[in-house]
Amino acid sequence: MKQRNITKWIADFKAGKFDNRRREIQIKAGWYDWFCADTSLRNKTKNLGKKLIRIAESKKFDNETAYVFFKNNCPMNGKLYDDFRICDIKTGKLLFTIIPRSGHVRHNGQGHVWGHENDFDGPIITGTWKEIVAWFLTD
Repeated sequence: MKQRNITKWIADFKAGKFDNRRREIQIKAGWYDWFCADTSLRNKTKNLGKKLIRIAESKKFDNETAYVFFKNNCPMNGKLYDDFRICDIKTGKLLFTIIPRSGHVRHNGQGHVWGHENDFDGPIITGTWKEIVAWFLTD
């Protein structure tokens, strides 16, 4: 399946192409795996899409050569939480996993960014969403 680059994804998002509760539409939006009800995905797409737009000006990834997908996670000790992942279109290589707010009890609601910069050997940054945005927008 041909991946939609982030620039196109954002244009489709802003045009309302993912503003539908139907499972097929949310899969087209980029949902890969989830533990929540299918009907919850639309609101999750809205929330995560706004977050993606906040970091889209980052120089840490290229919107033209990267794509995004979404995952809803179920920790053994905590609440369901969402993340989005940015990958290189050409290689499929995962560049970043962005967790705006972790559901793991031990993380106390903090967000995390995992990435290729340290070979995913622990989070590159841990903090609030505001701190994560600042990290992405700093050269």
